[in-house]
Amino acid sequence: MNNKQQSPLKKLLGIRGMGAALTAFVGLIIIYIAFGVINPAVFSGQNILNLLRSMSKYLLIGIAQSYVLITGNIDLSIGSVAGMSAMITATLMVGGMHPVPAILITLLCCLVIGVINGYLVGKFKLPPFIATLGTMFVARGIAYMVNGNRNTDAIATGVGKETGDAFQNFFYYGKTFGVYNTFWIALIVFVIFFFLLSKTRTGRHIYAIGSNVEAAKLSGVNVVATTIKTYLVSAGCACLVGWILCAQAGMGNMEAGNMYEMYGVAAGVIGGVSPLGGTGILLGTFAGAAVWQTLENGLNMIGAQVGIQRVVIGVIVVAAVLLDVVVRNGQFGKRKKKN
Repeated sequence: MNNKQQSPLKKLLGIRGMGAALTAFVGLIIIYIAFGVINPAVFSGQNILNLLRSMSKYLLIGIAQSYVLITGNIDLSIGSVAGMSAMITATLMVGGMHPVPAILITLLCCLVIGVINGYLVGKFKLPPFIATLGTMFVARGIAYMVNGNRNTDAIATGVGKETGDAFQNFFYYGKTFGVYNTFWIALIVFVIFFFLLSKTRTGRHIYAIGSNVEAAKLSGVNVVATTIKTYLVSAGCACLVGWILCAQAGMGNMEAGNMYEMYGVAAGVIGGVSPLGGTGILLGTFAGAAVWQTLENGLNMIGAQVGIQRVVIGVIVVAAVLLDVVVRNGQFGKRKKKN
């Protein structure tokens, strides 16, 4: 009877992490309107399209980091894996390989990094900061070496203008139903991984590990396998971001993806994904990525310096983490009182 009498809003807020996600969406609306009042060009159709396209990279990298964060771990190699992806794909295409096999080979290379991260953290119990710091340097080193420590030529020089344009249009410049393909790609990936995290047994195991790894083991959760899966998701999403960066530039850049691991943390944390593990939903990551890009876009359109942009976003990230810690401490305090 009580469940039937519960209002839809209460049911919605009862979903784990939904409160933080909705808060992030409210913040997004306020921020967007505020920037639009200062500069009406923010409301223009083309700016909205550009904002959605740029946000997509942060959403993908946010999904990658969120999966890992929910288990209580972190992946510092994401940005370097994205850079490695861009360089390997571009180098193969400049060498004359068709984009499809180039993409498949690149994906395999990136997933190997994900498996290594998963084994180091899950099987060998290395601190995730140290394990993924090491693979971060390895992946970036590969990005440098794959083309002899230099950026690649334009991909069209190897596969031809028509094929090169098709690759760039598919991942970045092309539109479907008036919206850039980059956004549709990110949206499809978001829906898939949102379902996997919220509706499958693997998703429940990911939350269980982040909440209490020892209790998860006693409940029969395969911690090693689940940890590897989260790092595979991370590497796969980072690989996709690399293809987008390659398509955007039309070439491979050795520094592509630089600092993206931090962008992933920011997108997740702003949306309520706890860096302490066990809390957060990908809907929040979507909101966090949108907040991040809206701030960057709005500050840029009102003429704020890059330094100011970084300070504002940095303060918001710290505030989000601090809020999470305060809320958790409050919860723990209530439990102690009951005992």
